[in-house]
Amino acid sequence: MTTDPGDETQPQVASSSQPSGSRRPIYRVETTGHFWQDAREAFKRISIADDFQRLGEIPCARNSLMSGIASGVGVGVIRIMSAGFLVGSHWAVGTFMLVSLGTWTVCQRNIEVERRKLQKVVEDMPKRFIKQKDVAADPSGAS
Repeated sequence: MTTDPGDETQPQVASSSQPSGSRRPIYRVETTGHFWQDAREAFKRISIADDFQRLGEIPCARNSLMSGIASGVGVGVIRIMSAGFLVGSHWAVGTFMLVSLGTWTVCQRNIEVERRKLQKVVEDMPKRFIKQKDVAADPSGAS
């Protein structure tokens, strides 16, 4: 398989839209349509140490992980006392995953609902301004 040197897409780093405190570059690369090539490019961008340092910046991640850890430990300890270590540890991991995923999903849905409400308010703002102008131009109050 031969590849044309001009055919490969290189990530373009956008420095102007990047927040001042962030060290991570923003990549703007279109997909090539080749699954394995796109997957390879995606895996090249994964930095485990940097991702864990930025974990608190991810919306809902902190709350969902804390809820999952607390519930996993609680259920795990109870199951370890009643059924043994192996069964209890399975319950702890399962509870952690279930609770973390559930709370993250609920939090993301709440953020999306809030985003939609905000977008509706922004869209309705010019209509309210026009209505106020019409009322000010017609002092008799007749519509």
